[in-house]
Amino acid sequence: MAKNSLGREIPAQWRGRTLDPYLDPWSRQPEVLRATRPLVRRAPGDSKLLPSLRAAIEACGLKNGMTISTHHALRNGDLLLNLLVKEMDAMGLRDMGIASSSVHGVHAEIIPSIRNGTITRIETGVNGLIGELVSKGELKCSIVVRSHGGRARSLVTGEVEVDATFIAAPCCDLTGNLNGVSGPAACGSLGYAHTDARYARKVVAVTDHMVRYPAAPISISQSDVDYVVQIESLGDPAKIVSTTTRLTRDPAGLLIAKYAAEVIEASGLLKDGFSFQTGAGGTSLAVADLVHRKMREGKIKGSFGCGGITGYFVDMLEDGCFETLFDVQCFDLRAVESIRRNAGHREISADLYANPFNRGAVVNMLDCVILGATEVDVDFNVNVNTESSGLLLHNTGGHCDVAAGAKLAIVVAPSMRGRLPIVRDAVTTITTPGETVDVIVTERGICVSDKHEDLKRELRRRNLPVKDIRQFHDEITRLTGVPRPVDFEDDIVALIEYRDGSIIDVVRRVRE
Repeated sequence: MAKNSLGREIPAQWRGRTLDPYLDPWSRQPEVLRATRPLVRRAPGDSKLLPSLRAAIEACGLKNGMTISTHHALRNGDLLLNLLVKEMDAMGLRDMGIASSSVHGVHAEIIPSIRNGTITRIETGVNGLIGELVSKGELKCSIVVRSHGGRARSLVTGEVEVDATFIAAPCCDLTGNLNGVSGPAACGSLGYAHTDARYARKVVAVTDHMVRYPAAPISISQSDVDYVVQIESLGDPAKIVSTTTRLTRDPAGLLIAKYAAEVIEASGLLKDGFSFQTGAGGTSLAVADLVHRKMREGKIKGSFGCGGITGYFVDMLEDGCFETLFDVQCFDLRAVESIRRNAGHREISADLYANPFNRGAVVNMLDCVILGATEVDVDFNVNVNTESSGLLLHNTGGHCDVAAGAKLAIVVAPSMRGRLPIVRDAVTTITTPGETVDVIVTERGICVSDKHEDLKRELRRRNLPVKDIRQFHDEITRLTGVPRPVDFEDDIVALIEYRDGSIIDVVRRVRE
């Protein structure tokens, strides 16, 4: 075992892979060329249409030990991954990997196929029961958690080889032109599928809405698609929305949002050309609402909003507060409707959005981002992957990507959850390194990194409750008490990759 620069113990190797410990956000450089996929020639009249998912699995030549991927634009409404795993299981395929853009709660249906060895590894973030059972040692399945930018990087470099990607295509024609803005399962942007379509060895468009050629607008084109399959249903787009994509009504959350909006204003960034991203949590959306009001009152014309887009950002676009929305994934149905009809609402790939190993990601152009947290520590490190119980219940999303890219990364969180303090001596798991986090905002105070002394002074001048983070930690723990550390076994059940592919932390099995 070796320690990375944040003091976390990282094994030299894990399940056949040599690991590079995290050093810092910037120094690791790409050492490979872009991955490639085989060229294919199609003659006029060749049909790509196949009768079933099983036929597509066979046509792709999937064998034991290979890896598939899907995208998660339908979130908890997605049916495709479950259908694929069920079919692979029935075909007797074993030791398969999943490299989808995310695994959600709805995908708990694949647990029996993990237990019997059909699925043995997950190369992506997980949400919910699968991560919990792996953390408890009740499921044997190796997990590598990647950010959205880190996942795109791993496909582009070939670190993760996807043998076949199956793209849930809400609208598709018989040649494979597809989009996400039409059809009964319309989910909007297909930003996470773009990179798979370019780098997977085989690409299958799976649709429940076949239209006459050409399907337009074209999000992913026929030139990237090998096969097309029509099924009864891709899922339920209404379940794109979750309880985390609604503006908070909690008084503490609204106070946090008020403080965060004032931090943005005090930073001097809220001016013409302002660029902005929020998370989809209730407090983050309340910040977006307040920033919207400030921009209207000040007649500020921003440049772009980005990330997963909600109706709150659609309102800002339509009010003229932004010229453009860069959308990797729609987070509600208003965003789906907007991307269908508004030319200023643009679909982008996860590669363009946040891959650190390209010639310039959109996150590098961000002025400000609002992020959530499960825990933060006195060094501003942030955990969004594990709960205070130590269980792996959440993926990384774009958290560490946008924190690294934005001029001002603000984390909003309550000072305590239940009787547990949000600020710890050390977080359970490091997702995002503190050197890329600028401000922590709670209802009881605002903690500003020492690299922003000017901002501290301005916030104090405005009579806002600025507090030293170590003193704030002491203040909160006097109320809550010091939490008892989680008891872990030695064996590692998951890696937490930083966006550049180095290992920022590991997740160990929780001792029952």
